[in-house]
Amino acid sequence: MYTPQVTEHYENPRNIGTITDADGTGSVGSPADGEMIKLTLMITDNVIVAAKFRAFGCPTAIASASILTELVTGTQIPRALEITAVQLSEALGGLPLDKQRYANTAEKVLKMAIADFLSKKEVQPL
Repeated sequence: MYTPQVTEHYENPRNIGTITDADGTGSVGSPADGEMIKLTLMITDNVIVAAKFRAFGCPTAIASASILTELVTGTQIPRALEITAVQLSEALGGLPLDKQRYANTAEKVLKMAIADFLSKKEVQPL
């Protein structure tokens, strides 16, 4: 039913947890909706040096968040913004159409966390 990559990332998720004092945070969904991913990022010199997630949902949601953290760690912000749900799906060995939404959610939460980081970098008016 699941690809070996999905099974591996579901049974042994990478980078699970929360970064205290994260530079960027994004959250999509809620446990009440049956699906939630929260992503926290540590960023130094516009490079994502650490990424951690908390997820609630099916194995594909957890696997999508797990693979996302692996793909973005060590990546510069402009390159991280280019990561797509299609790339996440491919990294997981391909997702069926009815499970693709979880890769979409992972892409969305990444963009939100980066937007949060960038908004904090902007100079606030006096």
